[in-house]
Amino acid sequence: MERSFYYPVSWSEAHKYKLLLDQEGVPYEIQSPLELPLLEQGQLAIVFPSIPLRMYAWVRTLFYRDGLRYPDAFSLDFRVR
Repeated sequence: MERSFYYPVSWSEAHKYKLLLDQEGVPYEIQSPLELPLLEQGQLAIVFPSIPLRMYAWVRTLFYRDGLRYPDAFSLDFRVR
């Protein structure tokens, strides 16, 4: 899956978001701090591909904010802490 943006969430919140996203048919994957080193301990990332604007508006409303841009593997911002 192409990765465009993500939302960091706590482990306890991830299940709630998973159920809602599955119910709406929104494509996503969940990553751990091992896969996305920018996450803090105790967080997971719900990662999305580029999605249609209407779907993004629904996702943005669900998370109460804009998603964070998924880092490019070659970017200086994508490094292990």
